[in-house]
Amino acid sequence: MPISAWTLVRDDEDIAWLTLDKPDATANVLSNSVVTELQATLAGLVARPPRGVVVRSAKPGGFIAGADIREFTTLRTVEEAYALVRAGQTTFEQLEALPCPTVAALHGFALGGGLELALACRYRVAVNDARLSLGLPEVQLGLHPGFGGTVRSIRLIGARAALDMMLTGRPLRAQQAQRLGLVDRLVDASKLDDAAREIVRHPPSPHRPGLAQRALSWPLVRNLVKPQLVAQLQRRVRREHYPAPYALIDLWAAHGASGAAAYEAEARSIAALFLSDTARNLVRVFLLQDRLKAQGRGRAAGGFRRVHVVGAGVMGGDIAAWCALRGFEVTLQDREHRLVEPAITRARELFARRLKDPEKLAEATARLRPDIEGAGVPQADVVIEAIFENLDAKRALFASLEPRLAPHALLATNTSSILLEPLAERLADPSRLVGLHFFNPVAQLPLVEVIRSAQSREECVAAAVDFTRRLDKLPLVCRSAPGFVVNRVLMPYLHEAMLAAQEGIPLAVIDAAAIDFGMPMGPIELADVVGLDVARHVGEILAAELGRDAPDQAALSALVSAGKTGRKSGEGFYVWRDGKAVKPTASAGAAPPDLADRLVLALVNECAAVLRENVVADEDLVDAGVILGAGFAPFRGGPLALCPPAWNHAITWASRGSHTLRAALSARQRVVRARECPHGVTASRDRTALLPSTIRRLAAIFTDRA
Repeated sequence: MPISAWTLVRDDEDIAWLTLDKPDATANVLSNSVVTELQATLAGLVARPPRGVVVRSAKPGGFIAGADIREFTTLRTVEEAYALVRAGQTTFEQLEALPCPTVAALHGFALGGGLELALACRYRVAVNDARLSLGLPEVQLGLHPGFGGTVRSIRLIGARAALDMMLTGRPLRAQQAQRLGLVDRLVDASKLDDAAREIVRHPPSPHRPGLAQRALSWPLVRNLVKPQLVAQLQRRVRREHYPAPYALIDLWAAHGASGAAAYEAEARSIAALFLSDTARNLVRVFLLQDRLKAQGRGRAAGGFRRVHVVGAGVMGGDIAAWCALRGFEVTLQDREHRLVEPAITRARELFARRLKDPEKLAEATARLRPDIEGAGVPQADVVIEAIFENLDAKRALFASLEPRLAPHALLATNTSSILLEPLAERLADPSRLVGLHFFNPVAQLPLVEVIRSAQSREECVAAAVDFTRRLDKLPLVCRSAPGFVVNRVLMPYLHEAMLAAQEGIPLAVIDAAAIDFGMPMGPIELADVVGLDVARHVGEILAAELGRDAPDQAALSALVSAGKTGRKSGEGFYVWRDGKAVKPTASAGAAPPDLADRLVLALVNECAAVLRENVVADEDLVDAGVILGAGFAPFRGGPLALCPPAWNHAITWASRGSHTLRAALSARQRVVRARECPHGVTASRDRTALLPSTIRRLAAIFTDRA
């Protein structure tokens, strides 16, 4: 007999305490079985109503994290999805209709379906601390709330606040939630049950938004406001890429969060979204992130306290700042104080943005100290090298560091392209060296490539993974190989863009084609952001390591020689003002019809090579790395996952053998040829397809050869 997730206890005052503690789970989620059990429990309360009901969680981490996302992947038809959603809606309607005060007692997080359950209660009390996080983040999965959240949130706090919460997916913290009326009372953790009991004893009038907020949902006003909302949304995302936020606005505009029809429309809308490519791909990305987060669980990571970073440039300084923000004692070393000072200034700006509590701000600032002499090395638990990309310079630094390291210390390099084997070959103990490759900007990009060589000790790799998770980053364990994953696949993409530019395609047109595909920025702008000097140097290293002809980098070299290295110098391919590239308007007619195919196939081809060479364990990890480290369009699910099923055979075949595609398509429709393979195909001219016709032909070739 399965263990119950819900327990119901009626106390001496006939208050029903309904507690969720999902078995064998660290956090509560609303799986189908949990919702079904809740429905049966509520039926008993309907038959014999108590004085009041308090819904709470027995998990120490929080209330409810949302629906069970893994169940989304089992849905096969829209009707099946609709039935799942309506079951949840009906259950929450039962809770809402109880003829007694109902209170959700919240601590930690209440997200997605968890917050929707709380919204179905008449009142909400919450623990007033920094951990409280209340939100409806479904849009990040290509969905919108489906258990009545699109209706109840607007009725409770008004259209402006509720739509902002749902359209952005951003959670609310304690004070903001109370100010908006999402939470009725904030209390200390020790008084949460008492506060819920007091509301049952003396129920106040339920919160209602002000007249101005209610007026936004009046029919005539909705008709005026909707075009403005859609226009704002179009500046951020495209409907064809991310349909969920547009569907959310459509629901509100059609029904104004009122009546049974609003719930029915919500259910029909989310049921259709469940089966969309965007939702399926974003759910896959979420599960990939979950896989990376799960690494290191169960191993003690508490031994890390002190970090020493050598190199106070943009990367080294920002790594040091992030470590200090995450609670580590950090010493930052460079040759002179003047080289460290800009990093300290940037760190203080980061702390001021992230930490609003003056005491915590002061503590973080105190944790980061300049250390020109390197006095922090012997005490450090982790030492990170982040100097410029030069093998001899890094070797010399390691030679000076190794004798001073504590026996337990982890020695790491932030190299972006140099193999670990030559870096470690002069170390007395080469097995202790690992790579920790962060991405710029460190504070924004979640991925860290954890690099292992054939000599790396398992405990050192495990320690690097644990340390990465302590930084709240996502570790991707990679074999030491040229460019690892992210830089390896980005270089052909950037080179193809440079080749297109040499052929006369305007830079802004090249970037626009990539953005139309779904990239966060185009390859030309990306090169400027990375730094043209860095891009040129990494490209040369990778070409040498992979035994390939170096691409023509005359344009890059001319700009670098002139001191125009991109965003950091104020000019590269573009002029930069206030941190933004100044671009001429791209003319749609100037883009060759195969340009997006051409750029993306170069990247996909290199991903197949990475998989074939076992740089990471499987194709899911290739996709995770390219999405989280390179910003590949997440709604497409990843470079290997975006292809139709027929292409999967081709990718698998390519990963086993020595034949991988080499995408080098020009505006003149040059042939794509597989290395060592006589077969070739031309690029698709159907830009609306964005790869499928090309891939179908490629798959046919590979199927013939397999």
